[in-house]
Order: sequence, then structure tokens, then C-alpha cells
Amino acid sequence: MSQAYYGPLADPKEIELERTFVAGDCVSGVGYGIQLVLFSSCASYLWGRRKAGNRSSMFLLAYMTLLLLVETLFLAVQARTVQDIYVDNRNYPGGPWAYFLATQDKEINVMFYATLFLLTFLADLLIIWRCWVIWRVSGAYAAYAAIALPVLMALGSFALGTLWTLQSSQPGLSLYSDTPRAYGTAYFFLSLFTNIILTGLIVLRLWMHRRQSRGVDLLPQEHLKEYYSISTFVVESAALYSTFAIIFIVTYMVDHPINQIALTVASSSQQISGYWIIYRVARGKAWTQDSLTASHGAKSGIDFAPRGQTTTTDTMGLQSTIDVQSYDRSTTADEKKGQNDSYVSQV
Repeated sequence: MSQAYYGPLADPKEIELERTFVAGDCVSGVGYGIQLVLFSSCASYLWGRRKAGNRSSMFLLAYMTLLLLVETLFLAVQARTVQDIYVDNRNYPGGPWAYFLATQDKEINVMFYATLFLLTFLADLLIIWRCWVIWRVSGAYAAYAAIALPVLMALGSFALGTLWTLQSSQPGLSLYSDTPRAYGTAYFFLSLFTNIILTGLIVLRLWMHRRQSRGVDLLPQEHLKEYYSISTFVVESAALYSTFAIIFIVTYMVDHPINQIALTVASSSQQISGYWIIYRVARGKAWTQDSLTASHGAKSGIDFAPRGQTTTTDTMGLQSTIDVQSYDRSTTADEKKGQNDSYVSQV
């Protein structure tokens, strides 16, 4: 005996939109939990450096705190929106989804778009900073030249994001209306391409460094794995976000309901990528200007403080220790056995 149908008498696509809308909120909760764990880990390392008078550590801690506050507000807004649609106004003519589309100008919906836009912009700034730090080893002019286009694109995405937020929150319009979708597609495309360019620049610089370092005993084997692994390239370039952002943009352009889940996954992955970068920086595992410069110097045959320590300062002032084994190429094999010069850079 078949069970009677108790579902809504609505268009199948509308029903699917409501399903993915709720599913997206659940995915956001999972992403928020991961971010809380990463925030706690990063904050504990950065807070431990405060006694050293490291202002840059406090700057990163303040940045993370702002990011977490905005993400918390974003999650709270999502939860309140679900309650407003499916509990407080469940009998709205046309159903919950019709109510959602008709009330885009409500404060809570405006906050949803604004917080999502702000999270994306803050994450873009972090990747621009990492790109600048990694290219800084080639000189200030090279670093500024590398980030010039991404900075302009980030400013452009900020303008488009503002228009997208304003248009999506107009009465009678929504994220899925034609005009907001046009602005939204352009905004997310520009933000994605900014991240792809930054990803390419970061990976290119690290690849160039690896190629230049080939065949020279610059770092112990454990450090080679740490600094040249595929996971390092993925984390340093925030490639995780670019992957999910592409999925979202494609599904958003074709107006597939799954884009609501893809949007929350892309947003969470962007914040998680940022926390991964900060975690590596806080622990002294991330590539810095001085770690790159040290390796270049070793390749050129420069002697680095034999059996001593050299104190240097990175662009963000964070500490990191890298042991580099160097030797004189002119020595014999027997002499090399008794030599083990080390280079320690504190960033």
C-alpha cells in the first residue's frame, strides 16, 4: 500500500531549491566547526608570542578574530533566516520560498549578503599578502609588480560585490533574479580569477625556487618535505578555495539548485584556507622572505654563520627556524664528513 503524499504542492525545482537551501545551512555549520578548531590552534601559537613584543602576531590575531566574528554573524544570520522562513512564516501565500524571495530587503537578508561579501574580501586580502611575502625575495619592485594586477582586480571585485549586495537586497529581487545574478556572476568570476592569478604566482615562485635549488644541499630531508611538498603548494596558494569556487560559479550560472550548497562550501573553504596559511606562519613552517633568501644564498656558495646563529626579521616579524647544511665544494670527501654548518633564521 503506497503512502499518501504530504509534501508541498509546489514546482519540483522550487522544492529542490528549498532542500539545498537547508542543506547549505547544515554544511555551513560543519565548516564553522572546522574554523573554530583552526582558530583556536592559530590563536594559541600567536598569543604565545605576545611577550616577545611581536606586533605582527597581534595583527594576525586581530585579523583572525575579525574573520571569526564575521563568520559567526554569517552563520547566525543563516540560522535566523531558516527560522523566519519555515517557522515564523510557513503559511505565507505561495509557500516558504515565495516568502524568502519577496522579503530580500529585510535586514536579516541584507546582513547575509553583506557578511558573505565581507568574508570573501578579507580572504582575498590575506592571499595578496602571502603572494607579496613570497615574491619579496626577488626585490620590492618584483613583489609590487606581482601583486599589482591582483590588487586592481580585488578592488574591482569589491565594487561589483557592493553592487551585487545592493541589487540582491532590493524589494522584489533576490540572489536569483536576472540583474543580481549578472552582478553576482561577474563578482564571483572576478574574485575567482584574482585567486587563480595569485595561486599561479605563488606556485610559480615556489616552483622557480625549487628548480633553482635542485642539486644543492640546502635543507635537510625533513625540511625539503615540509617546504616543497604538494600539500605546501596547495596551502600556500589557497588552491582549495579556487576549486570549490569554480564549482559554485558553474552551478550558479546554469541556475542549478546545488549552487546553494556549493556557495557555502566555497565560502567555508576560503576561510579554512586562510587559517591553514596563518597556522603555518604561526608555527614557522610557511615560506617567508628570509627562508627563501637563505636558500638562495646557500646555492650561491655564501657561508651562513658556521656553528652559530643569525637573527633576521621577516616582513611580518614571525619566528621560524630552518636548519640548512652547507659545505665548501672545494673540500674533499673526508673533510666533508666533519663539517655540518647550520643556518638558523628567526622570522
